[in-house]
Amino acid sequence: MSDSLDPTRSKVGRLIEKYDLEVIDQELEDRWLGNGYESQSLRSIADWFNQRLLRTKLEQNGMTPLDGEVANLYRLLSSDDVTAGARVEAEATLEDKGIDPNRLEQEFVSHQAIHTYLTKFKNVSKDKSSVNRAQKAQSTIQKLRNRFVAVIENNLEQLRDNQQITLGEFNVLLDIQILCERCGTSYSIGELFDRGGCECERDTEP
Repeated sequence: MSDSLDPTRSKVGRLIEKYDLEVIDQELEDRWLGNGYESQSLRSIADWFNQRLLRTKLEQNGMTPLDGEVANLYRLLSSDDVTAGARVEAEATLEDKGIDPNRLEQEFVSHQAIHTYLTKFKNVSKDKSSVNRAQKAQSTIQKLRNRFVAVIENNLEQLRDNQQITLGEFNVLLDIQILCERCGTSYSIGELFDRGGCECERDTEP
């Protein structure tokens, strides 16, 4: 992949990597194209992304936001209809939790940033019918698997280095298996994608 297509060269891509938001990467595309969701505007997706970013920042600083709390706090920070006093109070709430409100607001993305990320760096187009979603899903799963393995390795190494466990050189083996409840056949995730699904489902097709 050329540097021009490196997702981290975009603001959205950098934030996804910085705050470990890979799990919502595919969802950005799906929300725009209407795959499993009602198709949303770029502005709506930008607001949704910013709220996920805000929730992540709060959780990283020890908060467990209640239902609706993130959406309300984001509205106080970003809406033109909010009074100056209400906005100052919201910013003070963030500062009390160790979050710099000015830096946070600078990280919020615009709908143009979402559009650039999806079209230029993800090669997504509402007019393009040839997008191979299975390949994208497989790539997303592999990235999450690699991250999970890296987290396990890091934790074990720290425990070993601190002499809390005894462990020599090691490898983490993570085998994802998909069990079809209909026929009882088990597949590795790679095999399932290579086969295009479970054989028993194709056997029932007319």
